Amino acid sequence: MEVVQVLHMNGGVGETSYAKNSLLQQKVITMTKPITEDAITKLYCSKYPEEIAIADLGCSSGPNTFFLVSELLKVVDSVRQKIGQKSPEYQVFLNDLPGNDFNTIFRSLSIFQNKLRKQLGPGNGPCFFTGVPGSFYGRLFRKNSLHFVHSSYSLHWLSQVPQGLESNKRNIYMASTSPPDVLKAYYVQFQKDFSLFLKCRSEELVDGGRMVLTLIGRRSDDPSSKECCYFWELLAMALSDMLVEV
Repeated sequence: MEVVQVLHMNGGVGETSYAKNSLLQQKVITMTKPITEDAITKLYCSKYPEEIAIADLGCSSGPNTFFLVSELLKVVDSVRQKIGQKSPEYQVFLNDLPGNDFNTIFRSLSIFQNKLRKQLGPGNGPCFFTGVPGSFYGRLFRKNSLHFVHSSYSLHWLSQVPQGLESNKRNIYMASTSPPDVLKAYYVQFQKDFSLFLKCRSEELVDGGRMVLTLIGRRSDDPSSKECCYFWELLAMALSDMLVEV
């Protein structure tokens, strides 16, 4: 079965849901807020568009989904009021894989919209939301249809399991015991995926559009270093121990 059909965060709003366990991701969005604000401000001030199309790729579900959108709209609204511009209309595309819990997102949409209207006050343009299920490692939107693309903590997920991992015994990801050909396989797959991602977005963005991408990195030159892979080594050990007990 393809990754696109099975990969998703835990849905709902229960104790084990992504919505209740995504404070780290929210912290990352907050840390990158100055970069995002600068990008959306420069986009708006370059042409003062009458409509702005925003795509959040890998939106998942829960408070982070609307947190980003509200911050972007607040920035644009603040800038347009200072210079006396009429508010643009907004089209927001929320994208994730088909298994994402879009139901939870849209059940809470009206609450978010009412809250946003109170925060922005009168004069703010309408904001339309659309769910877009599908992999961002392919075309999702019409050519020249997006003004702003955002993706946070999503692009480290590959489109598929790399080819040639048969020698990666007792591991579920890159690890200190992984042979060089396994590390190379992950490198090649990421290069292929990221290049395709950029190619698709270059066709979908309007001239002068902006994109802010945040993904996990590492300080070490070692792709199997503990700063990014140790968690997966521990998980592999736990799964191996569970298998022995069966």
